[in-house]
Formats: sequence, C-alpha cells, structure tokens
Amino acid sequence: MPHIVRITTFVGHFTQWCKAMQRNMDKSDFDLTAQNQQTGSKIVASLERIAQAFRVLLWEESKMFSLSPIQVQVLIFLLHHSEEKRKVSYLAEEFNMTKATISDTVKTLEQKKLITKAYEQHDTRSYIIHLTKKGEDIAAKTSFFTKEIRTPVDKLHPDDKENLLLSLISIIRHLNRSGVITIQRMCMTCSYYQSSGKGQKHFCKLLNQNLHAADLRVDCPEHQMKYE
Repeated sequence: MPHIVRITTFVGHFTQWCKAMQRNMDKSDFDLTAQNQQTGSKIVASLERIAQAFRVLLWEESKMFSLSPIQVQVLIFLLHHSEEKRKVSYLAEEFNMTKATISDTVKTLEQKKLITKAYEQHDTRSYIIHLTKKGEDIAAKTSFFTKEIRTPVDKLHPDDKENLLLSLISIIRHLNRSGVITIQRMCMTCSYYQSSGKGQKHFCKLLNQNLHAADLRVDCPEHQMKYE
C-alpha cells in the first residue's frame, strides 16, 4: 500500500510538472517568469544579447567611416569572398535583402569610391564588384569589429569551443531549413560532407579525410550545396 501511495504521489507531481512545462512553452522567451524556468529560453535570450552586441559593435565601427552597418558588412564580404559571389544577386541572398536594397548599397559605395564595377561581356546588366584600394583598407580595418566578442570565446576550454560550435551549426542549419536565413556555406549543407555514428563522425570527400569537430567550417570557399 505505501508503494502505491508513493507512485500515485509521484505521478501527480510529474503531471503537474508537465503541465507547468507546457504553460511555459506557450509563453514568450522574454517572459521572465517562464524564461527563468526554461534553459532553452535563457539560451535564446542570451543569443539575443550577443546579437545586440554585434549590432552595437558594427554600428560603432560604421560611424568611424561614415558608413551604414550594411555597407560595412558588404565591404567585409567582398574582401573575403571570390568573384562569383561578388554580384548583387548573390549579396541579396547572402544578407537576406532585396536586390533593390543591395543595389542602393553598392551605388553608395561606388559614389564613395570604395568599389568599382566590372561588367560582364555576355550580359551588360550583370557585373562583378571589386574593392578599390580605399575600400580594401576600410574593409580590413572594420573586419575586426568582433574582437570584443572573440575575446571571451578564446578563453573557453577547447572542448567547450567544439561543443559550442556544433550547437551553433545545428541552430544555423535549422534556421536555414526553415527559410529564416538563406545561403549557408557550412559543412553540414555541403555535398562533400558525410557524417556517421549518429552525427558524431565527420568526413570531407573533397579533402578525403576525417574531420574533428574543430575542423568543421561555417563558411567554406569550396562549398557545394547539397540538395536534400
């Protein structure tokens, strides 16, 4: 009889806990009462704080050169990516913006003599964007706007870095699949990538070698989209 009472009590408490969890899941991640009881909500709120830090740091860097944040982002992207990616259509997908918005950004950068356009012979409406010397200098300087975020990351234990990287890649992949963000050039979306052992082992067919978690890339220049 005592065992039945204990089991009944446990079931009652577990049922109440499940109901409380469901109520919290129905609430915003910014509802402090629910947030403080949910690890997932705390993580989402923390990511929002980090995103805010990115915006602040990018804005401060932009002001130094009388540019807008998106203009700085475009300059940095142009500095570090190949010619086939330096087109308005690709930039629009990269930054999840309309072609018209990116075209306006490119026009302003051209007026500031930070970029030039090289029109393609087979299609005079299409052009590749090149940085001028001045544009390269500004892009190189502003690309370090993330250093205050990089500092605490560098202090993490190597194992913690790998676990954090894998978790962030998983989140990015979900956002990509759900259509929130578009172009992603990371290992998990590449045709050269293979995983086994329930995702614990990683292999690159292009390099023909196994990859450690720390070797996984978020932005790979050899990326070939895998269509699922």
